[in-house]
Amino acid sequence: MPSTAVSDLLIHDGGPLTTIQDLGRPGYLRVGIPASGPIDREAFLVANRLVGNLDGAAALECTLIGPRIEFTDERAVAVAGAEMPVSLNGAEAPRWRAFRVGPGDVLKLGPAQHGVRAYLAIAGGIATPLALGSRATYVRGQLGGLGGRSLRRGDRLPLGPRPSRPALGALRSDAIPEYSREPEIAVVLGPQDERFTPRGVAALLESLYEMTPESDRMGARLRGPSIEHTGGHDIVSDGIPLGGIQVVGSGQPIVLLVDRQSTGGYTKIATVCSFDIGRVAQVKPGRRLRFRRVTIAEAHAALRARERALGAAIELSS
Repeated sequence: MPSTAVSDLLIHDGGPLTTIQDLGRPGYLRVGIPASGPIDREAFLVANRLVGNLDGAAALECTLIGPRIEFTDERAVAVAGAEMPVSLNGAEAPRWRAFRVGPGDVLKLGPAQHGVRAYLAIAGGIATPLALGSRATYVRGQLGGLGGRSLRRGDRLPLGPRPSRPALGALRSDAIPEYSREPEIAVVLGPQDERFTPRGVAALLESLYEMTPESDRMGARLRGPSIEHTGGHDIVSDGIPLGGIQVVGSGQPIVLLVDRQSTGGYTKIATVCSFDIGRVAQVKPGRRLRFRRVTIAEAHAALRARERALGAAIELSS
């Protein structure tokens, strides 16, 4: 039977931007509140599944440099995502594989060598109060998580009941993403691709674009060859899908992410497929990516294939 004792995490160092995320709060974009949640959904799901949590359990999203935290009871934990060195009480600990921690143990995630965001899942999940049905942190709106903000020294995070025999899973080595490469991102053209010249569309699909330091959870701001409009970049404001690629007046693209605004008046040349949003989120500033056009049918098939592959790549034990 699970333990009902109350336990928590003590934050010794929050890192530059560590937030509590679950799978988000869909349904509120119409009133200006984004879904939030993890940007790299696949890495988040892997971390939770490795410790036997439900997919929607709240975990930590760590950006560029992770936190240093202390545990108050025995748990299974797992780190997935960006290549941040993981240490437990000063000794190296694994990534993409669950392991046990005990009372007084201190876990640290260091600077990301490749990738941007890592996910730390703890068996039982993080049990901060729900806000509009979710624990996901939306920092701009000061909503969810712990007071709607990133973590800092001295914070204590309540944990859910821990299983008596937590799962200890591992991701197969051939399924671990390679974040040091320049990714090729699948996109579907539209919804306003007709507002761009053939040369503009070709620029998007045939060029490399560099991630800029201004990128955040709202949008990935890219720099590269100018994308040419047919007659101006402004349109009547409309809804912005996750992954929509806005092209501003300068001809530079912005990929809109999980904390995006609900509407916007810039033309959108294409939309990143949902299964590649995480790959965009893991490109460090100064590194580059390219885009590849797919059809809607190809995108659906690729999504189904990725979901099957993810399910088959995790090996669980007790």
